[in-house]
Amino acid sequence: MSNIKLNSIFKTVCIASDHAGFDLKEDIKNHLIKKNISIFDLGPYTNKSVDYPDYAKKLANRVKLQKSDVGILVCGSGTGMAISANKIKKIRAAVCYNFQSTRLSRQHNNANIITLGSRLIKKKLSLKLVEIFLKTKFEGGRHLKRIRKI
Repeated sequence: MSNIKLNSIFKTVCIASDHAGFDLKEDIKNHLIKKNISIFDLGPYTNKSVDYPDYAKKLANRVKLQKSDVGILVCGSGTGMAISANKIKKIRAAVCYNFQSTRLSRQHNNANIITLGSRLIKKKLSLKLVEIFLKTKFEGGRHLKRIRKI
């Protein structure tokens, strides 16, 4: 992937992980910095064992309070982070695993957090999924009515 600017539709992006997702979090963060995306790292800052709900809630609250437009969460499967983040009002965290799931999470669900499973998808695919997430617009229309019901 080249070092050209990524045309993200979001201005502020935050990222966090647990210990299982730490290395991928660092890879994603460095990739986005190279693409001139400003990213706020909420931790952890080592791969020492931590509890994923703590980091999911920290990031989700930052998005809820609009201190960041969107967030990226990484754990072993992506599922624990999504479950934890989705407990916070106004959060729509989606486990993304391929191009279609990522596009639809934004187009139809207006997901504001992408969660990734470091043990389930390769680094190269993860970087591409993050780029798709950051570039894909919410379609609104019939989907907005459904989002309001959440």
